[in-house]
Amino acid sequence: MAKEQKIEVEGKVIDVTHDIYKVELDNKMIITARVSGKIRMNLIRILAGDRVIVELSPTDLTHGIIKYRK
Repeated sequence: MAKEQKIEVEGKVIDVTHDIYKVELDNKMIITARVSGKIRMNLIRILAGDRVIVELSPTDLTHGIIKYRK
């Protein structure tokens, strides 16, 4: 069985609460996201107002993983 393709979109962090981030995507949709292991491992801080790249699953477009901070 083939793995599903991930969807990468860009957005802006609008709210930070502990490990959960609210991200407003470029198409004005608001999702919840968490950080990937590489970002957590390298202690990269993500604050409100930062531009990020989020990876979404095609089955659930309301939750994502932050892969990169711009």
